Amino acid sequence: MAALRRTLHMATLPAGTRRALAGSLASSCLADRSLWDKLHAQPRLGSVPTFDWFFGYEEAQGLLLPLLQGARAASPLRVLDVGCGTSSLCTGLYTKCPHPVDVLGVDFSPVAVGHMNSLLEGGQGQTPLRPGHPASRLRFMQADAQNLEPVASSGSFQLVLDKGTWDAVARGGLQGAYQLLSECLRVLSPQGTLIQFSDEDPDIRLPCLEQGSQGWAVAVQELGPFRGITYFAYLVQGSH
Repeated sequence: MAALRRTLHMATLPAGTRRALAGSLASSCLADRSLWDKLHAQPRLGSVPTFDWFFGYEEAQGLLLPLLQGARAASPLRVLDVGCGTSSLCTGLYTKCPHPVDVLGVDFSPVAVGHMNSLLEGGQGQTPLRPGHPASRLRFMQADAQNLEPVASSGSFQLVLDKGTWDAVARGGLQGAYQLLSECLRVLSPQGTLIQFSDEDPDIRLPCLEQGSQGWAVAVQELGPFRGITYFAYLVQGSH
């Protein structure tokens, strides 16, 4: 529970909301959609339109951009963010990546998807998002990351991102987390990369990934520290 409390960086929420939300998270299952609907419906301070677990695009770009540069045989590169929530990861890739990317963010919360579609189109007093490359594209869809059949065919993405989604699903049981992993690998190109961002210790996460990703190479890189916390990028990769 201590790890859970520190992973939620809630600086963009009012103090009263942060206290109420922390109590809700502590007593709820993070695989419960109603909890996330409630979270994503919370007001944000000032002009900050997104909310990030762990960290945002700025902190992740040092890892992501070299991967995108190295995988440019596909153009635009197809990227899937599972459990995207209202994170800046998708929007940052779309607006700041100098390479052409086709980004799809999926989340089971209709509140999150509605917020991000509104942000993309320039709602809520925001300027419509503009791509960092003329060929880039960004979409958001409601979908369960444990069943991506309705939105993604097998092998259709070169990069799949999971920032905290395994962590949340695993709170409801490892069976669901393994199903999430299976779906991520199903939609991943055989030469592609899945990245799970987490603060979970490699001694715990790596055996799970190795068990669930047989035939794929599994590695880990440290990220940060950001705000005093060290995070990990778990990479599951096909042949290159």
